[in-house]
Amino acid sequence: MIEISRQCVISAPPNAVWAVLADFESISTWAGFVDHSSLMTDQTDGVGMARRIQIGRTTIVETVTNWEPGVTLSYAISGLPSVIKSVTNTWRLAGLGDSTMVLLTSQVDAGPRPPQRVIAKVVARKLAKSSDIMLAGLGHHLTSKQAS
Repeated sequence: MIEISRQCVISAPPNAVWAVLADFESISTWAGFVDHSSLMTDQTDGVGMARRIQIGRTTIVETVTNWEPGVTLSYAISGLPSVIKSVTNTWRLAGLGDSTMVLLTSQVDAGPRPPQRVIAKVVARKLAKSSDIMLAGLGHHLTSKQAS
């Protein structure tokens, strides 16, 4: 398994950051590369909630696997090429006064063999770029909300 993390400090308290992340179906409002997002379950919070996101012609399903309000949100990502066994994103929040340290970690498993590990590294690099975009978008969304 390959793991890659990105982090940033957002000028908003953890409860405000959590509120945006917990509005699971609304990722398309702040993640610039997501064209459309919607819930696939009647459930609107907690483990088991799932969303469908559209990125260009690619459709991905993300299912919540860990839900600790104000602290941690993890979700499994499915709909990627079959050479990828599993992908998980985990958001962790830590308060820093009036700001929040946000850590986004992606785990990619393509298998144990060397060629599979190379594939996992390539996918992890692409996810790192997506993570950078999501962190920047989340920060911009929250700071523009506070300004209004």
